[in-house]
Amino acid sequence: MSDLRIAMLSVHTCPLATLGGKETGGMNVYVRDLSRELARRGHRVDVYTRSQDSSVPRIDDGTRNQVFRKKPGFSHARGLGGGTRVIHLPAGPEHPYSKHLVYDHLPEFVEGVLAQAETDSIRYDVLHSHYWLSGVVARELHGCWDIPIVHMFHTLGKMKDAVAQRPEERETARRIAVETEIVRFADVLIAATPAEKEQLARLYTADSARIRVISPGVDTERFYPIPAAQAKERIGLCPDRRIILFVGRIEPLKGIDNLLQAMAQIIGGRPGLGEVLCVPIIGGDPDRIREDDEMVRLQELREELGIGDIVTFLGAKDQDTLQYYYSAAEMVVMPSDYESFGMVALEAMACGTPVIASDVGGLPFLVRHGRTGYRVPARDPAALAAKITQLLTDEGLRRRIGQRAACWAESYAWPRIADRIETVYADLVGHSDSPYG
Repeated sequence: MSDLRIAMLSVHTCPLATLGGKETGGMNVYVRDLSRELARRGHRVDVYTRSQDSSVPRIDDGTRNQVFRKKPGFSHARGLGGGTRVIHLPAGPEHPYSKHLVYDHLPEFVEGVLAQAETDSIRYDVLHSHYWLSGVVARELHGCWDIPIVHMFHTLGKMKDAVAQRPEERETARRIAVETEIVRFADVLIAATPAEKEQLARLYTADSARIRVISPGVDTERFYPIPAAQAKERIGLCPDRRIILFVGRIEPLKGIDNLLQAMAQIIGGRPGLGEVLCVPIIGGDPDRIREDDEMVRLQELREELGIGDIVTFLGAKDQDTLQYYYSAAEMVVMPSDYESFGMVALEAMACGTPVIASDVGGLPFLVRHGRTGYRVPARDPAALAAKITQLLTDEGLRRRIGQRAACWAESYAWPRIADRIETVYADLVGHSDSPYG
C-alpha cells in the first residue's frame, strides 16, 4: 500500500518512558513497537504525547544519541528511529501527573497537535488513538481534519470497576462516559482479544461490525530464549537460584499480594525451597513510595508472611534487561484480577518461559492451559501455589511448556500484527478523500 502519514495519539504516557512505572506498561510497548514496524514499511508516523519533562526535546526523531536528565518518576530513552517522531506537547504541568487531571488540559494538547501539523505542512491520513484520553483528542482533531479514527482502549473502565477491591480503585464516571462516546464515533475499534470485543459490545453496546480483533505483538528480535545460566550471569544472580518472576505495574489489580500468599504457602510446605527460591518483583519504584502506596502494603505483607528473604522489589527495568530476567526465570506469574491482554505473558513466552496466569480478561486467549503455561482462578493462592510447585518439581514438563511457548509466541511477531493494522488503515483511507486512497 502507498505510504501513509499516521498521527499516533498517546496522551497520558510516553512510549519512550521506562516501563513499570505507575502509568507505563503494555500500552507503551504497543505504541512504540507498532510505530517502529509501520515506519520500517515506509509510513511516516508521528507519536503525540504529553510533555512530562521540559528538558526533553519537543521533537525526538531518534537520530541523536542524547542523554536526558531524569525527574522523579520519569525517565526518557532514545527515540523510535527513522520515519517516526515522538512529539512532546505541553498540556498542564511538565512532570508526571494524574491521568484524570490530564483531561482538563486536553484542549491545550489538541491545539499543540494542530499547530505542529500546520508548522510542518502535514496532512495526516489516519488518527490512531490509544486509551480514552487520546480518544477525546482524536474526536476534536477529526472535527478539524475529517480523517478516519482507529481507536484502541487497552483497558476498559467498566472492567476495572468490576474487579476493584476498594472504592478508591474504581474509575471515574467521566472515564466511563467518555469511553461510551468513543465507541460511537470511532471508525474502527481495535480489540486485543475476542473477549474484549464481547466486553465492548455487552458493556458499551459497541457496534460489533466496527470492531476488529487484532492482538498486540512481540518483538521477537528482542525477546527470544537465552540459556538460563547466561541470563543469570548477565543480571548478577547465582546460578543455583530458582526464579519465580513478576513483571508489571505495582497496583492492586495486578494481584501481587496473591503471589506473596502463594509463596508463603509453598515455603511453609517445603521449607528447603526457601534456600534456593528468589522472587523478583519488577515494577514501580521502591525508593519513592507514599504512605498509602500499594508498594508499602506489599512490603508489609511480605514481612508478615515471613518471606522477606526471597521476595525482592527491584523497581522498573528497561526491556534490554527484561529479556534476561525472563530467560533466567523458571516461570513468570501473572496473578492479575484483570488484564485486557497480557503483554508480559507474551514477552515471557517468546523467551521460552512458562507462564502461570489468572484466568481473567485476555489471558485465556494467550496462555494455553497445559500447553504454554497454566491458568488458575484469580484470588486463589492455593491454586496458584499448586501450579508453581508443579512446574518447580517437574523439569521435563517445564522445559516442554517453555519450548511450546516460544513457538506459540512466534505467531505474534510484530510484522504479522502490523500486516493486519495496515489492512485496517487501507480499508479506511480507501473510503476517504486522502490522496493515498
